[in-house]
Amino acid sequence: MAAADGGRGGCWFPALALGVSLLKCLLIPSYHSTDFEVHRNWLAITHNLPVSQWYYEATSEWTLDYPPFFAWFEYALSHVAKYFDQEMLVIQNLNYSSPATVFFQRLSVIFTDILFVYAVHECCRCVNGKQAGKDILEKPMFVLAVLLLWNFGLLIIDHIHFQYNGFLFGLMLLSVARIFQKRHLEGAFLFAVLLHFKHIYIYVAPAYGVYLLRSYCFTANMADGSLKWSSFSFLRITLLGLIICLVSALSLGPFAVLGQLPQVISRLFPFKRGLCHAYWAPNFWALYNAVDKTLAFAGLKYKFLDPEKIPKASMTGGLVQEFQHTVLPSVTPLATLICTFISILPSVFCLWFKPQGPRGFLRCLILCSLSSFMFGWHVHEKAILLAILPLSLLSVESPKYAGIYLILTTTGHFSLFPLLFTPPEIPVKILLMLLFTVYCFSSLRALFRKAGPLLNWLETIYLIHLVPLEIFCEIVFPLTAWKLKFPFIPLLLTSVYCALGIIYAWLKLYISVLTEFVTVRQKAD
Repeated sequence: MAAADGGRGGCWFPALALGVSLLKCLLIPSYHSTDFEVHRNWLAITHNLPVSQWYYEATSEWTLDYPPFFAWFEYALSHVAKYFDQEMLVIQNLNYSSPATVFFQRLSVIFTDILFVYAVHECCRCVNGKQAGKDILEKPMFVLAVLLLWNFGLLIIDHIHFQYNGFLFGLMLLSVARIFQKRHLEGAFLFAVLLHFKHIYIYVAPAYGVYLLRSYCFTANMADGSLKWSSFSFLRITLLGLIICLVSALSLGPFAVLGQLPQVISRLFPFKRGLCHAYWAPNFWALYNAVDKTLAFAGLKYKFLDPEKIPKASMTGGLVQEFQHTVLPSVTPLATLICTFISILPSVFCLWFKPQGPRGFLRCLILCSLSSFMFGWHVHEKAILLAILPLSLLSVESPKYAGIYLILTTTGHFSLFPLLFTPPEIPVKILLMLLFTVYCFSSLRALFRKAGPLLNWLETIYLIHLVPLEIFCEIVFPLTAWKLKFPFIPLLLTSVYCALGIIYAWLKLYISVLTEFVTVRQKAD
């Protein structure tokens, strides 16, 4: 099932890893977002205050809102940071960004990416090598290594915008690799640890829970592939339970003893932040918001609505903090939870009744992440990487998944463009995305040259139109009078147009998985 030549073929993997590391070093002086200050503040909080005050400190608006393991990660980093610049560890030094501070924080992201590099190496060992060609450049594992190590979205978010997603995705991909290698307890342990580093990964927890219960705790199937209930292993579920409980106790135990769990939970799940982020993530709610704005404009024009009753922000800016829709019903956290639950249900159903091994688990994981991205509360645009990176593994094994990957990756990465809005970064983001996208299309086309076109004409036209959209948003719109009156238009157009592509990729992947599920069921019957 797995290609065994992961360690053979010369030094191409270390060369790829070293090459992308050098590129990351070149990006050290580039623009950084407010997330840079967020993490500087967390360094200061964890370095100076006792654990009992970590989740109460509010000198800065960027309060600690990640799980405890990440707080301890910041604590460990702070004891290295003090050798670079002690001033960065002063809580009152808001927006402090000395050259030494920038260098340290950038370097810490690059250094912790070592875990991501190792996880990619392990994932490459799990790739099916049936399509492997003679040329190393056309081997699935080489293509996968490039798609992951040189991923455009991860590069700009971590090494320009600034975050620590690399090592977190490293934990997730390493967990997936261990599931593929049938080292289920290690996979479960890594995922449990990951959840206590960043709780956004709870989106894919249903895939882990159902797969481990169905394919690890139940040790055998009937002849027709259905579940053999008598094969349930109490030992295995006890081991899984112990792993979850021990990791959770290690993370949350100190705060439970202090009676601070409610405070920690309130920081981790701040529902008052509103349905959407300031920049709309390209999901279902972006379309919902766009329809609401369109109806509001029409209502004002034809005098169906009273201008005095419409909040100014709803007509002049994006959605920030708590927001009430103008025409359509406002969406509550409970409504998004119900929508998300319903949307992941079919994928979990398929995984339970026809697991289809680790690849069935991986498909369910991707669908869970996409479904949560589609309907979740206060989803960040960066969360699309939670689907793009694992889909890379399937893209090098099947032409149908390669086509879906091309749509999702191109659209999802383009949707990240508004995060980099300073003039010096515009050519950088365009060049990096162009290089990565060209490689994606050329390498996957070469890998599946006998399968025919990976995209149909309509999909191709849709992706091509991203070019004029970028030209309009970056060049044309700033020259128009609309810039002052309707500054949200570029973000709205980007969100809505990309939402169409991402929803299409999500539906296409879902249809593919459900079709395969029905086919397997029919063969079994």
